Amino acid sequence: MNQLLIATNNQGKLAEFQALLADLNIELFSPAQIALTLDILEDGATYAENAAKKALAFAAASGLTSLADDSGLEVDALGGAPGLYSARYGSPDSNKLSDGERRKYLLDKLSPFPRPWTARFHATIAIATPDRQFQITHGFCEGEIIPDERGTGGFGYDPIFLLPELGKTMAELSMDEKNRLSHRARAVMKAKAILQELFG
Repeated sequence: MNQLLIATNNQGKLAEFQALLADLNIELFSPAQIALTLDILEDGATYAENAAKKALAFAAASGLTSLADDSGLEVDALGGAPGLYSARYGSPDSNKLSDGERRKYLLDKLSPFPRPWTARFHATIAIATPDRQFQITHGFCEGEIIPDERGTGGFGYDPIFLLPELGKTMAELSMDEKNRLSHRARAVMKAKAILQELFG
């Protein structure tokens, strides 16, 4: 059986990847399922560097082809921030703030600027093999930040990220909608071609 390690401990991301890759003839594993604990310092200058670093480390440690991502929210009024630092925005200590606290911190930063607060989610996926080969894909989702949270789905900044053409936040989308429209979904669609080439 073809086997792929999803190199994340984020349960929200894991669920999305499992849904997005369900139609491939590949057995998916999380690090917890194979009792693998790695703490990778995400100190790259780009999403691609961080994603590749994670995928390569997990592939080397597990002996399995591994898929990792790095993603971020880029807000135009803030010069593209939080960007690479989205998961630890507003906190010098990684993951010190909760998702809700990070959303509040972002909105506080945006309050002096006129709306609309245009923004995009950017996802980069790296697929690495145990012999240290890797390939990269990217996906983007354009939208805007709104001041009031809406929806109960998703995670991170999803409740304040509006898709204007749908009139819904990312947190109001069904899993099916999100798996067609999100930045991660778009990066995964490109990654599927790589996986099909690797696994046949």
